[in-house]
Amino acid sequence: MKKVFLLWLLLLITQIGVFGQIQNTIITNSDSVVQKKLNNTSQHLLDLALERFKDSLRKNELEREISLLKQNELGKKTALNNQLLKIKYDDSLKHNLQMKTIDSLRKTVKGFPVAPFKDTLFWIFHRLGELSASERAIAITKRIQSIAEGINYSKDSFKIEQSVTVTDLFYGKKLVMSVVAEDALWNNMQIIQLANHNQNIIQKAVSDYVSLYSLQNKLKRIGLIMLVLFLMGGLIFLIKKLFHYSRKWIIQHLEKGINGIKIKSYTLLNSNQEALLLLRLNKLLHWAFILFAIYLTLPLAFSILPWTKDIAEKLLSFITDPMGKILISIWDYLPNLFTIIVLVTIIVYIRKGFHFLSKEIENGVLKIDGFYKDWAKPTYQIISILLFAFLIIVIFPYLPGSESPVFKGVSVFIGLLFTFGSTGSLSNIISGLVLTYTRAFKIGDRVKIGETNGDVIEKSLLVTRIRTIKNEIISIPNSNVMNSHTTNYSAEVRDGNGLILHTTVTIGYDAAWETVHQLLIKAALSTEGISQTPIPFVLQTSLDDFFVSYQINAFTFLPNQQAVTYSNLHIQIQESFNEAGVEIMSPHYNAIRDGNAKTTPLKRN
Repeated sequence: MKKVFLLWLLLLITQIGVFGQIQNTIITNSDSVVQKKLNNTSQHLLDLALERFKDSLRKNELEREISLLKQNELGKKTALNNQLLKIKYDDSLKHNLQMKTIDSLRKTVKGFPVAPFKDTLFWIFHRLGELSASERAIAITKRIQSIAEGINYSKDSFKIEQSVTVTDLFYGKKLVMSVVAEDALWNNMQIIQLANHNQNIIQKAVSDYVSLYSLQNKLKRIGLIMLVLFLMGGLIFLIKKLFHYSRKWIIQHLEKGINGIKIKSYTLLNSNQEALLLLRLNKLLHWAFILFAIYLTLPLAFSILPWTKDIAEKLLSFITDPMGKILISIWDYLPNLFTIIVLVTIIVYIRKGFHFLSKEIENGVLKIDGFYKDWAKPTYQIISILLFAFLIIVIFPYLPGSESPVFKGVSVFIGLLFTFGSTGSLSNIISGLVLTYTRAFKIGDRVKIGETNGDVIEKSLLVTRIRTIKNEIISIPNSNVMNSHTTNYSAEVRDGNGLILHTTVTIGYDAAWETVHQLLIKAALSTEGISQTPIPFVLQTSLDDFFVSYQINAFTFLPNQQAVTYSNLHIQIQESFNEAGVEIMSPHYNAIRDGNAKTTPLKRN
């Protein structure tokens, strides 16, 4: 804590030393257009002032001549009075012209401030001799500063001296500023009135400055700074104590046992990791609170000293300005936010309505002609995607930063990536939708897609997954499914018609066809998985040179057990023919065996 305190104190002393040496300067108007306009009108105003001054001298002379005329010189007196009236009339016109010229400048010209103590006392608009308006303002500012920084300041040392064209304000024997007729015109006052006004302002500003920087005030401020430092030290001490106790609490609970953080069966953090995280978080918050306390104390300390008030305002602005901008941005964004909330609410309830209808159709409660139950879920999913896409399009202009070039650039970039990267995927998605609405197969159906035979275990927008009878999982892109022929062995079973299994045997012409038919039907009816109804039937598919081809056709309602059923059927055919003594052998072999025994197995005991 001592190190932190010393660091803070060193920073404060450094800032005071640096800013105590900064000279108060005037912020001058650097606008070249304004300066040019002032320079152009200054000469015009000066010419008018000279003409009015000459007219004033002439007016005084005429008034003196009129006062010296005798009673019998009435004609001459009348002529002089007429000249005097004309001079007064011309002077009034010139005065009005001066005021119009100045009024036209007031809209654009703000003059140059006299601000010796960072607060503007008054403005200078007119040049004087070789000094421009800005140079006059700087010179007056420096003179006022020198008075305030001098020894034995006396408020009564200010005095005003008038001459024919200029009224001067002195501090003792030192010239503070000069007031001319043009200055009075800019301030809409008389010359002596403006001089007195500026004198009062300068007296008050210098007196306040001298009082502010008196020894007594300096001692008070030093005392306040020490109090602030003491309070800061106490606050840091309390923070250290608080986090010391929190650290002890964490260690004590670690000894008792911390179970860690688990999400269901996954251990996100074990006990040691959790304890280490808590200790590090405790230390981080400890220093964060200390730095925040110091940061809050700095503006308070800097605001005590006049020459560091700007630092205090700057430090506070680091927090207040961003917070103010954030609050203003939030306030300005509220209409857009409410619009987004309304739109999202409408879309959500529309989606819920479609979800309710899809469930009703899927459960068979709601029936629509030509619309199958298995279309309900995919149709709802498509509508949901379209609704969300529509929602994004509608609320996009209301999103914060949507007009930003960066936001637009990122949106275009993501769109291009999606366009070029989803060419193949889009084909699969469209194929998946077509497969859904053509109802080519369902989950659990036994199908044959191309050369792949098995059960459908998954249908997605991109792929169809098949499990073969060997438990092989084969993923087929939907576009390939669309480009291949698909055989569905389960479709007619669902409709109650059943699947016909068939196999062919060849028997010689020496066996009666009626016997072969009976043996095949008997074998089929004895096979597990073959339905008793409809009755199996036999087709004689060909009459060849040495044998007849007999095809047994039997119904089954277990399409997913085809391999086992076929195997059982073949076994029963063998058993049936062996029992009847009918040889299942190609007659080609029978013709060339030369009296060898038949190949039928011996009868079992």
